[in-house]
Formats: sequence, C-alpha cells, structure tokens
Amino acid sequence: MEKFISRKLNSGYSSCFRQWRATDTHCSFLHGYAVSFEVSFIGEIDHRNWVYDFGGFKRSSYQIQGQSLKEYFDWLFDHTVIVAQDDPFLDVFMELHDAEIIQLRVLPDVGCEMFAKHVHEVVSGLLDYETMGRVKVEYVKFIENEKNSAIYRNTNV
Repeated sequence: MEKFISRKLNSGYSSCFRQWRATDTHCSFLHGYAVSFEVSFIGEIDHRNWVYDFGGFKRSSYQIQGQSLKEYFDWLFDHTVIVAQDDPFLDVFMELHDAEIIQLRVLPDVGCEMFAKHVHEVVSGLLDYETMGRVKVEYVKFIENEKNSAIYRNTNV
C-alpha cells in the first residue's frame, strides 16, 4: 500500500507558560510566545486524493471537551496561561483566573515537548474516530519561536 504524507500548520496563538522545575534558568518565570504547531499526517489517500482534509479540525463532528478540534486548540493556546498541574503556585494562578485576569489552562506537564505530545494525542483521537486507522499522526512539531521547537513522533507509524 502506498503511504502519503501531508502537513498542516496551525498558527496565530499567543500563550504564556513557565517551566517551574527549571529553577536554574529564566524559563521558571512566566514567559510567552506566538506559538504554532505542525501536524504531519501519514496514510493512504482517500477518494478525494487527500491524506486528510486540511479543514477537518473545523468540520469534524469529533469533539474534545465539547468542542471541535479547532475550538479546543483556540481555547487551549490562544491568549492563555498554561501551567503544570503540579505547579507549586497553582492556587495563585487559580485566583488570577477566578479574578478574570488570566485564562488559565492546566495540563499534566508544560513545555514544547509536552505540548507536542498533547497535540499528538488529541489529533490521534480525531484520526482514529474519522479514518478508522487509514491515517495516523506521523509527528507533531510544536514551535515556540523561530529558534525553538520540539517534535513528538509516533514510533508505531
């Protein structure tokens, strides 16, 4: 069977986060980026000669937390503060969120690598639902700026 690869870049997000465990660097402080991520799809083409519909994040009936994938990624990454669930100042961030000073998002872990992994897992759920295994996520590249990015790769593809 022939395998094809297509890629989709999702950009335009402004996110702020901190690596609280990185106490020996400035990354332990809140800092923000205009983040983006690229999803690489691999699989057989469909009746339209596509690996995956580039507009599928918007049009899919698949939902995560009651939202389309596009809505979910907007909710997660656009003008938000993202902290790890074990951040020692989580209660302070929660107070700021409750006071409507920040839009807080809490994930198990933060940083380029963990964001790439999270996006990979979420998009993989969509693809399993929509393509029944015909298409997989080859990798997700999460980009925090023009110099720094991380890739999470599916080693089973």
